[in-house]
Amino acid sequence: MAFHLGALVTSLIFLVAFHIPHDVHANNYSKRFRTKRVGHLASRVRSKFVAGPWKQAHATFYEGSPTTFGGACGYEDVTKHGYGQDTAALSQALFNQGKTCGACFEIKCNQPQWCKKGKQSLIVTATDHCPPNPYQSSDNGGWCNPPREHFDLAKPAYLKIAEYKAGIVPIHYRRVPCKRQGGIKFTITGNPYFYLVSVSNVGGAGVVVGVQVKGDKTKWTSLSRNWGQKWQTNVKLQGQALTFRVKTSDGGSIVSSNIFPKNWQFSQTYVGRNFV
Repeated sequence: MAFHLGALVTSLIFLVAFHIPHDVHANNYSKRFRTKRVGHLASRVRSKFVAGPWKQAHATFYEGSPTTFGGACGYEDVTKHGYGQDTAALSQALFNQGKTCGACFEIKCNQPQWCKKGKQSLIVTATDHCPPNPYQSSDNGGWCNPPREHFDLAKPAYLKIAEYKAGIVPIHYRRVPCKRQGGIKFTITGNPYFYLVSVSNVGGAGVVVGVQVKGDKTKWTSLSRNWGQKWQTNVKLQGQALTFRVKTSDGGSIVSSNIFPKNWQFSQTYVGRNFV
């Protein structure tokens, strides 16, 4: 069992570092979360992404809830973002400064003594960071120390493949395409001078590497990554119907046209097209 401080440490850093406090985003999101669907969005784009090779690592688990399992990626509630609780905090070697947020991994327990019988594998989404612990050895408590590739699973996910008393188990894992229900979710928080866009529930490769937005009055604008899967711009977007283009790590690109109506509101969530 790993003691996980990723969400707490991340929140403290973000409180100091960014224009708008992280806890303000989270509170607004939980109080005002609504999903809007605009237009016909049934069409999907087939992703190029395919499963990768099997590798070896270890898995532990950490306690939490839907509102804490997505801390370092900016997913204020992993259930509302479409991920459920089959999620994982990745060690520093895998997390890659948040650039792996949204990726899907297939995990197989590899210790028969402690593996749940009948459960062959589990698909989890990367939604958090398991920070290194310089005060413990990487083979004795500092499981997430570099260069170890390690999965600190949300407790509900861990208990699907391994026994609680095991604490840590060897695993086989591989990167796999993400299969999502519904479309990509976009939420804008911030203010009229600073827009922070959350992008989640992404299918296919799952990992977003670029976001662009276009309004009825503004041309295509590239957003920059603020942290995790939060993307920022200071180009005025209010009072315009908004179209988004999302690029994923496999080179895929998808456009969701006019999914934000002209009267869109901060902290509302709108749903666009998705990859399959």
